[in-house]
This record gives sequence, C-alpha cells and structure tokens, in this order.
Amino acid sequence: MHEFAHGGLHGTSVQRVAERVGVAQPYVFALFGNKRELFLAALARSFERIADAFRAAAADYEEGKAWGECEDVLEAMGGAYRELLASDRDYLMLQHQAYAACDDEVVRARARHCHAEVVTLAQQLSGAPSERIDDFIRHGMALNVAAAMDVEALSVDCAWVKEEIAEGASSG
Repeated sequence: MHEFAHGGLHGTSVQRVAERVGVAQPYVFALFGNKRELFLAALARSFERIADAFRAAAADYEEGKAWGECEDVLEAMGGAYRELLASDRDYLMLQHQAYAACDDEVVRARARHCHAEVVTLAQQLSGAPSERIDDFIRHGMALNVAAAMDVEALSVDCAWVKEEIAEGASSG
C-alpha cells in the first residue's frame, strides 16, 4: 500500500513492492498475476480500512464511547475518518492514486464499487436519509483534498488561503 500510495499504479514497480515486503518479484506475480491486480488489492484494503473505522465508530457510538462529543453516529464516523486520515496518510494517498488511475476502466470500476460500498455502509450504519449521506460523503471528499495538501480546511476564510494569496500578490 505504501508504494502505491506514493507512486500510483503507473509509477510503482512490482520490484519495489517486492523489496518493501521482503519477497522475490516472481512471488508477487504468483499471488496477484499482474501489477494492476496488486494495485486493486491494495485499493480494496484501503477502503476496507475505512469501512472498519466506520463500523468501529458506529459501535462505539452505540455503546456511548464515541470519539469526542458526537451528536449522532455519522458525526462519530466522521471523527473516526479524520483520525484515519491523520494517523495513516497512505490510506488517503492511495485513494487519490486510484482516482488518478481511473482512466483504466478496470480500476475505475473497482474504485466506483469500493466507493459505493462505503456510501451504502454509512447509510446502513447511520440510518440517515440520502441527502444527509450525500453531505457526509461530500464533506469526506473535501477532507481528503485538505489532508492531501496538509491543511485543516479548504474555506476561503482559512488563514493558509489568505497567506497563499498574499504571498502570490507580493511575488507577482
């Protein structure tokens, strides 16, 4: 996952993956057949980790042990997702690499399927109406972009946005 998170489907060699996990390259091909299948397995695992975080947050919420002070289970799941983004950047970056590789129709199909499973799981765990789930997912995608850029938020009122604009104005 680490290698694909940083190099993507096309920029990561199977040799590099094999070296990272301490096996011979032919062994990787024996397990996965080709690099795309290995990438798809990593992608599936990253979305499974998100689903696991959602399930754990929902269970904690139901038991009164939710992350922070949450108004409802969706908020608890959002907090768990933010923790995942902060604690293991590879899950986040692998998602971005998958979206970037969606020119490949097989990758696109798997990315769509994984995304649909997470959306459905959020709705099942929360019982929230579709509109609320849509807002939850949109907010999560904004968190992904913010986390990828290593900023807290994307709002026009963010200090970093104002600083970037001020720096651009003074240098140009």
